[in-house]
Amino acid sequence: MPHANIRIVLVEPAGPLNVGSVARVMKNMGLHQLILVNPQCDYLGEEARLMAVRAADILETATVVESLPAALVGCVRAIATTGDDGRSHPMPLEAPADALPWLLEAPSALIFGREDCGLTNAELNRAQRLIRIPSSDAYTSLNLAQAVAICCYELYLDEVRGKKEEGRGKKEEGSSATDSVTDVTDTRNQEEGIFSQSPPLPLSQSPPLPIPPSPPLPNSAPLEQLEGYYQQLEGLLLKIGYLQPHTAASRMEKFRRLYNRAYPTVDEVAMLRGAIRQTEWGLKSYPRSPVSDTLDGALPENPRDS
Repeated sequence: MPHANIRIVLVEPAGPLNVGSVARVMKNMGLHQLILVNPQCDYLGEEARLMAVRAADILETATVVESLPAALVGCVRAIATTGDDGRSHPMPLEAPADALPWLLEAPSALIFGREDCGLTNAELNRAQRLIRIPSSDAYTSLNLAQAVAICCYELYLDEVRGKKEEGRGKKEEGSSATDSVTDVTDTRNQEEGIFSQSPPLPLSQSPPLPIPPSPPLPNSAPLEQLEGYYQQLEGLLLKIGYLQPHTAASRMEKFRRLYNRAYPTVDEVAMLRGAIRQTEWGLKSYPRSPVSDTLDGALPENPRDS
């Protein structure tokens, strides 16, 4: 079941009514993995259960973690939601219907922020893609439970479409063996003036064309493996002076966005981490030559990018 791969992650939810409502809509749409990052409310209390109604089991089996990286352990894909219009973050914003089907193909997380202030830029950078739910300019902010409901519904619709396409494909395969019999019957009916099929539907009512299957999923690296690489990379770049402590966070965001677009595999991340380990070993093992100020091709002590 594709939905079994998806976890709903709520970062520091403060309203028990919201958490209960999220549990209910998750069960409505066939989702069962709820992860709470440092919840600021009693998610098992009376108010939450009141809103969950018959989805109390979602609350009872919810996993509580202390940080967003811990919530993403085991995931290879993550999408975060934001109410911003994109001006405060360089990553492109997508519509839920366009981006969310991507989560159905692998162990994934759909991340929602705090009720009052959403997700920080650092938290948004943990995701590979960002979505924003379009809304009226008169009131652009959605309630947390409403945002979760819209996204869960889009996921449910996409899974239903996938099942229909799969069933249509099986039906077409099964009908191929009877094509010759059908041709004879159609000819006889036409000769007798009998039409067993209704007139063709107008173009606007014709069923949609089958969606081509997605390409095979590569051996994508889990997000926690990527996180380990980022920590190693930041430590090395600080050590050699490429990063400075006061600007390291903003500069590392750019590296994160680069690798988020690349979707590196397990082997590729292992290769990158191996290169860093070898570089660190080289820094310890080989004496550093004094830097010359002549034009002999030497680099400055602290090279910086532009």
